[in-house]
Amino acid sequence: MLTYDETMILAIYNTGTRKGTKDVLTKMRTYLEPDETELRELTDTVIRKLEAMSDDEYAALDLIPDFDAEEETDAG
Repeated sequence: MLTYDETMILAIYNTGTRKGTKDVLTKMRTYLEPDETELRELTDTVIRKLEAMSDDEYAALDLIPDFDAEEETDAG
């Protein structure tokens, strides 16, 4: 199960394949500044989840951002 933030990072860096997205996130991680700990932890979590899922599971993900979902959680 992916959180809203995890889904958003996947939507931003989605290459169309699980491996490609994992590779892009791994490379992006190297550009993070030392004080970007929250983004680093989020990226690490997403990479671990990508490693644990199959290509078919990745292909089935809905990676179109749903900004209304964030507004509902912020308002709730």
